[in-house]
Amino acid sequence: MAISNDLLSSTLYSIRDGEVDELYKKVALLDGIRKNGGVETEDGGIKIQRPLALAEHSQITQLATGYEPVSLAVNDILRPAVYDWCDFTAPIVVTKKEELENSGDKAVVKIVEARMRSVMGMLRREMNKQMLQGNSTVLTALNTLNGDTAGGNGFIEPEAPAAQTNVVGGISKVTFPVPGWQNQFFDVAGAFSTNGLRGMTELGVAASVVAPMGDIKHVIMSQKAFSLYRESLRAQERYVDEKTLNGGRLALGWAGAIVEADPIMGFAANSSSAGAGFYSAYLLNYDGIKLVFHSDADFAVSPFEYISGTTARAAQLYVKAQLIADFLGGQGLLFDAES
Repeated sequence: MAISNDLLSSTLYSIRDGEVDELYKKVALLDGIRKNGGVETEDGGIKIQRPLALAEHSQITQLATGYEPVSLAVNDILRPAVYDWCDFTAPIVVTKKEELENSGDKAVVKIVEARMRSVMGMLRREMNKQMLQGNSTVLTALNTLNGDTAGGNGFIEPEAPAAQTNVVGGISKVTFPVPGWQNQFFDVAGAFSTNGLRGMTELGVAASVVAPMGDIKHVIMSQKAFSLYRESLRAQERYVDEKTLNGGRLALGWAGAIVEADPIMGFAANSSSAGAGFYSAYLLNYDGIKLVFHSDADFAVSPFEYISGTTARAAQLYVKAQLIADFLGGQGLLFDAES
């Protein structure tokens, strides 16, 4: 008996949230942002707009006698950060030839399951790569944390706050050099044993005093930096239960945040002030960094349909999303901590 399109479609819906394939790589940012409340949905709109308070609204007048004139000079404190959506899709296809060569209904279903996991994994890895490093050749419209990319639109720069010049969401860090729109930065200078833990502490303190809400929830390190961090803590190593993952799995922590290694991290940057070095760790506050999905396009799966003029049928995995920033002062970069 031939398998209906409805049955194949329901198979995709059932495995959408549990993809695993043989090309697995850790996608620390994409998973971490979901686990820590950094995902939001919107129902539509051509663009995503986020209101930012970038100036003081009014001035204080001290009253000695009560007859002093009160300054009514005010500023329009709100500026909208505006972000374009990034749309992308990938098909899941099965041909009549494959259906006939794989006798039995379950065999065809297993083919569809494997291809769904493969496509889902490919999209997740490509999103994670672009958001961390900004070097995807496909998802170029998706924003990135890497502030050292061409175009000057990345969120987190390898510069001291006063030297940052990028434009994020159409808001220039030069025009509005407020603490909440400048990320924190510490250059380890290739000496983790001397500067690594001190640098993380300084980043955490600097981020906490300007963040309007929340603390650093997630530290994403390169494999080398993670190894050095773990070695530096060996005498007093502590673990926290990663409850949102498989029971019993433990993760290294720092100041209440989960610390993870991601194979994308450790990429080279060439900042004018810091010199040649590496993006070794992002320290992220997900109250200020969000991944916004369209409510109908969060890895949405379309029904299977026959492709006109062929013997194949296909479903589409569709995503409409964007990485956005509400404030950057609560984010940090640990730079050049690979040795």
